Amino acid sequence: MAENKREKGALYEELAAEYLRRHGFTVSERNFRSRSGEIDIIAEKDGVIVYCEVKFRSGRGFGAPEEAVDFRKQQRIIRTAMYHRYIKGYSENKPCRFDVIAICGDEIRHIENAFEA
Repeated sequence: MAENKREKGALYEELAAEYLRRHGFTVSERNFRSRSGEIDIIAEKDGVIVYCEVKFRSGRGFGAPEEAVDFRKQQRIIRTAMYHRYIKGYSENKPCRFDVIAICGDEIRHIENAFEA
């Protein structure tokens, strides 16, 4: 079952990446990992690095997908993003933001600046 969940996650991450590309983003990395956690998609648009978390729900029975990106998850994403910035040599002045791509059934919602570091 874990493999099935992983395959389903990869499918929705691909949908999210394609959505971002159609909206003018350049997707540079997928599933970036560090000891702190994982970032589903790293993209860039207009000189801003965008760290995206992708969440899927088949329906609203368990709440909206973005509700799963709680404070602890946000902190893991932020730590991982800071590590990514460090190893890529980005200056502190390079702007970044944290977005959530929420997929509920067939609906895709892009929540820009979903949380801040």
